[in-house]
Amino acid sequence: MPIFLNPKGVARPTSRFSQGVLHDPPTRRLLISGQVGARVDGVVVEGLEAQTELIFDNIELVLAEAGMTIRDLVKLTIFCAAPGGAGAVREIRNRRLGDHCPASTFLQVAGLANPAYLVEIEGEALRES
Repeated sequence: MPIFLNPKGVARPTSRFSQGVLHDPPTRRLLISGQVGARVDGVVVEGLEAQTELIFDNIELVLAEAGMTIRDLVKLTIFCAAPGGAGAVREIRNRRLGDHCPASTFLQVAGLANPAYLVEIEGEALRES
């Protein structure tokens, strides 16, 4: 079972995430490629919030395929190309994760692989074997 760390000597997280995640073998590890706000038919949904919601739907589908849930996430990396989008993405992330607090990094970027993509999220999950 991963142990989520927030040491006393490090600034407290400004949102729902942990400063570190410790895990010991034996665990199954899932690396989730960057997910974007594109539907199955390839159409990119419009708007930062809609893309972020779809991305979390996709992350949950990848987790389920591996026999995991959102609570197995230990790390998220968020790339946002929408200036000022941190608050909206954070609100959706916090709601979708509930009280689960994986390690998290948010990056404001100039652009992503497709100009229509406003946000991309990759993740890592662990589950004891």
